[in-house]
Amino acid sequence: MTLRHLLEVDDLTPDEVTAVLDAAEAPDPPQVLARKGVALVFEKPSARTRNSMEMAVVQLGGHPVSIRGEEVAIDVRESAEDVARTLACYHAAIGARVFEHDKVERMAAVSHVPVVNLLSDDAHPCQALADLLTIRQRFGSFAGRAVAYVGDFNNVARSLAIGAALVGLSVRVACPPGHGPSAADVDRIRAAGAELLVTHRPEEAADGADVVYADVWASMGQEAEAAARKLAFEGFTVDDALMARAASDAVFLHCLPAHRGDEVAASVCDGPQSLIWQLAENRMHAQRGLLVWLLQQAPG
Repeated sequence: MTLRHLLEVDDLTPDEVTAVLDAAEAPDPPQVLARKGVALVFEKPSARTRNSMEMAVVQLGGHPVSIRGEEVAIDVRESAEDVARTLACYHAAIGARVFEHDKVERMAAVSHVPVVNLLSDDAHPCQALADLLTIRQRFGSFAGRAVAYVGDFNNVARSLAIGAALVGLSVRVACPPGHGPSAADVDRIRAAGAELLVTHRPEEAADGADVVYADVWASMGQEAEAAARKLAFEGFTVDDALMARAASDAVFLHCLPAHRGDEVAASVCDGPQSLIWQLAENRMHAQRGLLVWLLQQAPG
């Protein structure tokens, strides 16, 4: 048995991603958290992450303890390492939603229980697992399918692209100049196995795609840049015309919250091709599957 953490989706192998997705769909999940707690630290608040993770813990027989950022004040009152050491005294696992990615790295380096990145400025692996679960449910498999991400190459896009690469999806990314993946991102996605297209033209990415994905143009912490970003992203709205270029059975995904009229038209977000609410529910199922898998790997 080996202690495992999830800080980015490629901490899992392709076979392990499949195992997590299979566990997410198990009708009678094992009660691996019976009489145990899971600490959930939120430097960044989130309706979906808190509710989905708390209910995933409950469904495994455990007790979730959500902790506001100011209650632990990582690296202000106490180091990330000591926060992790303290929480590991009481809990079977730790989840943390933070700004700087190095905080979850440092927590994992000293924790003797699994640490899950619930979002950092660099990565959102739990969202990627829910994305993959939703795509698999819709199409039955990943073989021969393509996902097009349109917008800012942020933490959601990075984890989605890496996760898609791991399971064999073709990846297309359309971003305005200056908002696309770095050379290191491209190398990492391709190393995970992806056929990758990077373009400044949303139409090129969407052509024939099975999944069209969008996220907000200004992420949490970038509110001061919202006006400038709205100008930079002109022409990158996922609207009916863009969806018409995708495959006839294509679906639209968004991690939420959505800004209708900016990154996605209301007619798409709320239309028949949208699976955004199935995806939102799948956050709970994917995270339940992840916790089962992580705790089954852990020593003791």
